[in-house]
Amino acid sequence: METPMWLAMAALLLWLGGYAVLCAVKPFARCRRCQGVGEMTRLGKLRTCSRCRGQRLRLRIGRRAHNAWRRTHEAGTR
Repeated sequence: METPMWLAMAALLLWLGGYAVLCAVKPFARCRRCQGVGEMTRLGKLRTCSRCRGQRLRLRIGRRAHNAWRRTHEAGTR
């Protein structure tokens, strides 16, 4: 039995809506490189994570896209 296309589209829209709500409520997530610790061990030495610079958080991709869209929209409506 073939899955209807509308069911796949509804699942995709539900997932995107959930991700949009997550980006609005919690725009920051743990850093992937250091797993939210802020430090990494390299060559036996403890160093600050170069990706998050020790902040332990990163901006989610969806929130980054939303911020870029808002900046573009605001610049175009001035």
